[in-house]
Amino acid sequence: MFLKNAWYVAAWSEEIINDLQQVKVLGEKICIFRNTEGEVIAMEDACPHRKLPLSKGRIKGDNVECGYHGLTFNCAGQCIWAPGGGRIPSAARVRPYPVHEKYGLVWIWMGNAAIADVDDIIDIPNFDSTEWGINCGAAMELNCNYLLMCDNLLDPTHVAWVHESSFAADATRDTPLRVTKTDTGVIVHRWIMDHEPAPFYKKVVEFEGNCDRLQHYEVRYPSHALVRAVFTPAGTGGVDGTLHEKTFVMDSYNFMTPTSEHETRYYWFQLRNIRPEDEELSKMMSEDVRHAFEEDRAVLDAVQIGMNEKTSPHIDLGIDAGQLRFRRQLEAMIAEEEMVDAKMSL
Repeated sequence: MFLKNAWYVAAWSEEIINDLQQVKVLGEKICIFRNTEGEVIAMEDACPHRKLPLSKGRIKGDNVECGYHGLTFNCAGQCIWAPGGGRIPSAARVRPYPVHEKYGLVWIWMGNAAIADVDDIIDIPNFDSTEWGINCGAAMELNCNYLLMCDNLLDPTHVAWVHESSFAADATRDTPLRVTKTDTGVIVHRWIMDHEPAPFYKKVVEFEGNCDRLQHYEVRYPSHALVRAVFTPAGTGGVDGTLHEKTFVMDSYNFMTPTSEHETRYYWFQLRNIRPEDEELSKMMSEDVRHAFEEDRAVLDAVQIGMNEKTSPHIDLGIDAGQLRFRRQLEAMIAEEEMVDAKMSL
């Protein structure tokens, strides 16, 4: 169902404080908090005694005390005190999870902790560049399987109907798509030449007239997406073009965290190559992008219901080639991981 040996986003860094709270990742409930050093700690959210969530307990220094009978666990998940005296049972422990903070996000590794490598977290060029602006918003809760959102982010065509007032343009209906498989995921992309900028981008580009537009939709395993929008004056874009000095680039990073089979928590932010200090521009872009994502959410929540209740098979179109390729490879990766886990458990 899920690829476990991978980094997922558990929360925005600012969401995790020196207080116990529960997050869900891949259907697992996790108790997460900051210790006295400000480090993020994550562990299984179930006391091994009677399974009360530890997030309903208390922080005692750098330890977690269960709210039912006081069993106390250190940051490694080992029980260091239990009531009644005598020996603490060897099974009195909870699973700790590797976590790492980067890009203002808390990343969590859900699989084999021995192979967790923070260098495998997605690389985001220009994140700390003073020449690039950033806008973002709160995480969104989607009532759909995370792969439906991955499909959406490998689908440049849908903007023509779902985002008519923001990202759409007539040429987004029929311009052919190109699909490229990489070692880390799938890219669906196309250049749309010599057309009027879409409404959202028309407000931010710094040139007049028609544009050449790149739609670069890329999803990396297991569920991290980069949507790159490039707008350059007509005649300067394309595969062999020389981008103009006023070319506008927006890199939208999207991280889908499955919370259950039919629920997803969606984190996002955008980097832009213009007016990095313009707070009003950042606010406007965040609000407009959030509105567009709400349009996606309405569609995908309804698609999930449709898939759950379908009475006839659904079909695929030629525009779905990238999505299908991504799903097939991810399924193969999950199957291989499960096979390795099964061998190790023998």
